[in-house]
Amino acid sequence: MSSPTAKRYEVPTGSATTSTNAPWLQTYYFLRAGFSIVWVLLALTVGQHLPVLAMALLVIYPGWDAVANYLDARQSGGLRRNPSQMLNVLASGIVTLAIAAALNFGMHAVLGVFGVWAGLSGLLQLATGVRRWKTHGAQWPMVLSGAQSTLAGVLFIQRATSPHLPAITDIAPYAAVGAFYFLVSGVSMVVADLRRRRKASA
Repeated sequence: MSSPTAKRYEVPTGSATTSTNAPWLQTYYFLRAGFSIVWVLLALTVGQHLPVLAMALLVIYPGWDAVANYLDARQSGGLRRNPSQMLNVLASGIVTLAIAAALNFGMHAVLGVFGVWAGLSGLLQLATGVRRWKTHGAQWPMVLSGAQSTLAGVLFIQRATSPHLPAITDIAPYAAVGAFYFLVSGVSMVVADLRRRRKASA
């Protein structure tokens, strides 16, 4: 989940990221928020009644995360310049396959895999937010989102070992919180950009 309040758009000398990256980040955050909102709605409605769709949603979620991180890294100088996102792409891709396999062993196994992924991806997202803070201003929504994801991962692992039978509805709140942080990130960038333009025209 990453989000800037874009106090400034300058980047250090030698960086491949330029000021043109700011519009992409706005689009990226809104795109990720939109996907998560749709995912949550499907999970809480038809996903509860159609097991096949629920299984597909569980596989799609980390798969989309891998694709989204790849697209963002490519727009931000490439995977080599964004090691935390490169690791996120690899981790999410592996977890997509792991969840597909875990579905054969039941939802406890799925939730356990999801928990490990949520914890790891949260730490990587937090690292991305801290790194971007230097070039795009305050990244507090993404830092908070990363921390929340890490905590959620721990809770998922605990639930995976409990007698309670997990369901896709146990993961939906996690996705909803992620959508919120991405939305806040996008709105923050838009507001910061408007303020910057007003100062420039004053």
